[in-house]
This record gives sequence, structure tokens and C-alpha cells, in this order.
Amino acid sequence: MPIEKIIVLEDDLVVRKNLEQQLRYKRYDVASANTLAAAQELLSKDNFDLMIVDVRLPDGEGTELLKQLQARPVKPLVVMISGFGTVDLAVECMSNGAFTFLTKPFSPEQLAVTLKKAEEHTQLVKVNQFLSHAEDEESGYELLGHSKAIEQLRQLIRKVARTQATVLIQGESGTGKELVARALYRQSPRSSAPFIKVNCAAIPENLIESEFFGHEKGAFTGALTKREGRFELAHGGTILLDEISEISSTVQAKLLRVLQERELERVGGNRTIKVDVRVISTTNRHLEESVARKEFRQDLFFRLNVVPILVAPLRERREDIQLLADQFRQRFARKHGIEVHGLSNACNAALQKHDWPGNVRELQNVIERAVILCNEGGVLEPAHLGLGQSAAITVASMASSPGGHSHGASNGYTSSDTGEFPPLSEVEKRHILAALEQSKGNRTHAAKVLGISIRTLRNKLNEYNYRGADASAARD
Repeated sequence: MPIEKIIVLEDDLVVRKNLEQQLRYKRYDVASANTLAAAQELLSKDNFDLMIVDVRLPDGEGTELLKQLQARPVKPLVVMISGFGTVDLAVECMSNGAFTFLTKPFSPEQLAVTLKKAEEHTQLVKVNQFLSHAEDEESGYELLGHSKAIEQLRQLIRKVARTQATVLIQGESGTGKELVARALYRQSPRSSAPFIKVNCAAIPENLIESEFFGHEKGAFTGALTKREGRFELAHGGTILLDEISEISSTVQAKLLRVLQERELERVGGNRTIKVDVRVISTTNRHLEESVARKEFRQDLFFRLNVVPILVAPLRERREDIQLLADQFRQRFARKHGIEVHGLSNACNAALQKHDWPGNVRELQNVIERAVILCNEGGVLEPAHLGLGQSAAITVASMASSPGGHSHGASNGYTSSDTGEFPPLSEVEKRHILAALEQSKGNRTHAAKVLGISIRTLRNKLNEYNYRGADASAARD
């Protein structure tokens, strides 16, 4: 539950004990105080999720504490209560940061409604905080294509989405498994609830259990506050376990419990937390083989594989390549502010010949690079793609284009008029230096053109003892 620890700050003993009893019955951790000083001492020792605060107290006004709480980095929601409720007092409390205002006496039903709204608000805030830091590059992308494989995939998604079934999406890297997961979510009855993604391959093994299930304050070094895990954030919605095959056997066992019992315990905690989530997993491995090698639990595999979905590689649906390439061309032309009028027939033919080991993601990167290399107002040609022999053509054409400087045969594949092939490392060096020259020494732009990170480019230039590296650093 998003709210666990509550302070009741009330000087009337009967009202305070009554509130404590109601809250403990609902399984909240409750601490009580009858003065501002006692409440501040509680706050100095721990973080609380909610406070119920009387306006008038023996040592001051509850509104003063409300103002002080707004300066805390981790502040609880505050429900102000008073037996002398007026519109002006309620407005003052709300303007100073109160979540709501209740006039005493209030019924158990009123308290229950207030707590429910506070729970919903707290979860929404935490989900938004998580999503604001998440990289979600594919959230606006759709499943594109008119091949038979894609049409069958869309039909399966429509059929499965309306159920609560656990889904395992399998396919090679770059085929669009996450897009399938998002389509399942958008078409499901849970589409208005959170969609939380966990990249199992990107999280260090010693942190993944905390990411999944959360942790309590002091559970390990650096756990300064309580933290909800991704399963709690996804409560009522859908969780995507991306590259599920990468989790350790310990986490596999705990994940199995969540799938079977729909409950978990945070790292360092003993409270059982109920969760209502739909689980979608993806993997680029054959999990059956991992099970046979005893790298993945068989019982967990059965739990995850209730509805299997296989996403076909791009080489098996070549009729989609031209459509995808044109969509990517339009997208990246807008992104980079370059006017590109389409793809030539030769360009489309080159795309069809390639095997696409990186699937749709590779095609996307190839088209983005081609758009960047294309002349303003032109069309994409094979030379812009950087596929196979086209890579050498691209380097040569860039070096000999207007505004560039020709380096003769040294920028092609052959090292001399004899037609001998140089070592692959030499071809790579020429390719990188030509891209850097085309970018007028701007290494950031050159790295983008080459489809590598700026760090990789720097390492390569240091390896070549490139004399222009220092001069170009100022233009990165």
C-alpha cells in the first residue's frame, strides 16, 4: 500500500484513541502525539506517509506545523481536523499544503474515503516521479507493417489484451517486443492504470531485488529512506519485465511467489504487501533452452508463459521494410530539420538485400544516419545507408563531395592501384577520419553519423594518435 506510517496529532485523548483504533484496524502503523513538540520528535526519527493534525493544540497551532512540513525533502500528506471548522480555516489549511480538511466529529466512513483518496494520490505521485526519470523512447511508436506476420500479431494482441493473462513475448533483439507489450497495455482494461517497465538486463544484480520489491529504511548501506519497488508502483496496472532471462535464481524464486500469491515483502522488511498487477515479460533468448540448462526455473517459466507471443524477425517480413524505412525517414527528417523527399529505387533495393541481424532497431538507426548524411532536399541513396560496400562508397563520396577534400584511393576499400585490400582496422580508421572531416572536426556529430558513442570515438582517435583531436575537442 502507498501509505503505511501515520501520525495522529490530537490533544483530545478520546478522539486520539478512537483514530488510532480505526487506523490500526486498517493495518496502518500508527504513532500518536498530543503536542507539536512530540510530533516534531517523531518526524525527526522517521519518515511518515500521512499525518492527521488537529488545528488547535496545547503548544501552538497545527497550521504552523503544516507550514514547516512543506520545507522537508520527504513530506507526508496532511489531513487537518478541527471542531471549529469554518470555510476560512479550511481555505487557509489547503493553501498551506493540507491534503484535505475534516470537521469533527467525522464518521468512520468519512475517514475511510479520505484515506482511500490519499492512497490513490500518493501512488499517482510516486508513479509520476518514476516515469519522469524513465527513458521511454518508444512510447509514441506503433507496430507498423502490412505483412501477414504483423497482421496475425495484431489479431493476437487484440484477443489477449482484454484478458488478465500473463504474457511472455519472445523474439530477437530489435524486433519490437516492447511495442507489443505497450499495445497489450493500451488495449487492456488496465490502460488507465500505471504501466511500469523494468529492464532486468540494465539493473545491477545486487540492486534488482530492491528495484522489483522495494526496500525498508536501513535495509542496506545507502537505504536512507523507505522505497517502493516497481511491483508496488504498478499496483492496479501492468508491469513489463524486459529481458526476464537475466534475473538471478534468488530473484526468480521471489518473483515466483509474487506470480503465485500476488504478494511480496520489501528487502529488509517483514510486512506482507498485496499487489494486483498484470505481468508481461520479454526475452530475446529461448527460455526453454535456459530451463533445460537449469539457468531458469521451470516453474517460473510455466507461470510466465501462460500466453506466448513470438515476434518475427525483420528478414521474415521483408514486405514491411519499405514502409518502415519511409516512416523512419519522415520521423528523423522532422527530428533533425532536414528536408528529405524519399528513398530512391536503388536505396529500397539495397534495404531489401540486407539481412537485418539487428531487425527493426537496426533499420531505424540506418535510416537516421542516412537522413543526416543526405543533402537538403534530396532523396536517400545506397551511399547514405552504410550497408556492406555502401559504407566505402559513403566515405569516398563524402571525401570527394563539394566542400570536402578528396583523399584519392586512400578513402576506398583498396589501398592502391593494385586493388589489394587493407586490414579491416585500416578501413575502419579511414571511415572514422573521413566522417570526422565531413563533420568539420565536430566529434559529437561524427559519432552520430557513425552510429557510435562519443566515448568510443574518443578512444579510437586516441588509438590513432589523431593530431586534430585536441583542436576538435572545443567543437564537441
